[in-house]
Amino acid sequence: MSKLNGQITTLYENIEKVIVGKRNVIELATVTLLSKGHLLLEDVPGLGKTMLARSIAKSLALRYKRIQFTPDLLPSDVTGVSIYNQKTGEFEFMPGPVFTHILLADEINRTTPRTQSSLLEAMEERQVTVDGKTYRLPDIFMVIATQNPIELAGTFPLPEAQLDRFFMRISMGYPSPEQEVAIMEMQAKTHPITALDKVISQDEIKGMQDAIVTVHIDPTIKHYIAALVGATREHAHLQLGASPRGSLALMRAAQALAYLRGLSFVEPHLVKEVAAPVLCHRLIVKPQSRLQGHSAEKLVEEILNTVPAPVAA
Repeated sequence: MSKLNGQITTLYENIEKVIVGKRNVIELATVTLLSKGHLLLEDVPGLGKTMLARSIAKSLALRYKRIQFTPDLLPSDVTGVSIYNQKTGEFEFMPGPVFTHILLADEINRTTPRTQSSLLEAMEERQVTVDGKTYRLPDIFMVIATQNPIELAGTFPLPEAQLDRFFMRISMGYPSPEQEVAIMEMQAKTHPITALDKVISQDEIKGMQDAIVTVHIDPTIKHYIAALVGATREHAHLQLGASPRGSLALMRAAQALAYLRGLSFVEPHLVKEVAAPVLCHRLIVKPQSRLQGHSAEKLVEEILNTVPAPVAA
């Protein structure tokens, strides 16, 4: 376990050479990767969303590709296309940028629903079907999508079915004045991303992903998760609660967080820590409740305060 703690600390510190003062964001992104999930980064431009994706990829020696989502982007621009080869007389599949380890879907809400949906199969089943043929994606595959919650002109909001496929939704947040000065000093001559080294191998990442499911989670914790998710379905201010996929994500996130912190079992406070980023984007607040100032974040906090957590015997 001490070796693992050293590896994780090295990973965090390596990414922090680029992303300053965001240890919690880095930890949650790592939880998502080790849980074989996908991440939605929702924040205003210029806060380092793209750099976070690139830093994770470079630190783990993973292939990284970026798609700038625009209204004229086609599904084939994401998944790939079959092209007729005149020499062989056969169609050859030309893989799209989705065939990578880390895919940055930049401003995903700026493209049409048809193109957005081209990612659904890849995110859920880790495969792509083109012209009736199915192609497997790499074992390590993670979509990191970004969207600006403020600028809504010319955007196509993600449908609930696609939001539900994101393991977590998090925000970067503004740096403190001291952190902002540190960022300016770091980038005075060159960007630190250019000198970032690999600190963990792909095989080690696969081993960590396999180890996550072995972290013990007591039946009382599972019932606690079910109670939290069930409360979202019955809340008076919520039009739509979390699905069973939300329960599974909450369980897996708590296991991954326990693993990253060197624990062999899940404690209730870990479930509470990941509840908001795992659940909030899966909920729909009733329009009248939204006008009254209720938000998904506030309602999840309320549920966490009202649903009793299990107590160790």
